[in-house]
Amino acid sequence: MSAPTPVREPVWSLSRNAIALWVAQGAVGTLCYGLLVAAFWLLVPLDAGWAVAPARWAGAVLVLVYAVLALAVRPRLRFRVHRWEVTGEAIYTLTGWLTRTWTLVPISRVQTVDVTRGLLQQLFGLATVAVLTASSQGTVRIPHLDVDTARHVADHVARRAEKVRDEAT
Repeated sequence: MSAPTPVREPVWSLSRNAIALWVAQGAVGTLCYGLLVAAFWLLVPLDAGWAVAPARWAGAVLVLVYAVLALAVRPRLRFRVHRWEVTGEAIYTLTGWLTRTWTLVPISRVQTVDVTRGLLQQLFGLATVAVLTASSQGTVRIPHLDVDTARHVADHVARRAEKVRDEAT
């Protein structure tokens, strides 16, 4: 029995804490790029050549543009486009903002379900559910769920997969 093809977007979005995590990641990136530009300003004298002054300002403007995109635009856009759903027959994910990727894993193909929590995820109370199959496509991940939701989803998928295997034998 194969899982039905999805005819709608998956219902659930990621945890709202994912926005804060992505903002924190953007802040770290902005800080790193800002430090590079500051080092350029401090270490390269103005009389080093005709292109130094414009390069100083271009670097600062690029860091500012990056900061706006990384802190204000990208986290909210990612939150809006990443979706997931678990039904009785399949796990659906929809990811990507420029290239949209549907992933559909039939429950009957599930072999292992893992819940992982990276360091930043732990700080924001998040976890990732990874569903492994025997497929060459590998693992399907539902990132940045609340910890309790991730545990519940993992338990539900594992129990459902076991039940489907028991029904097949």
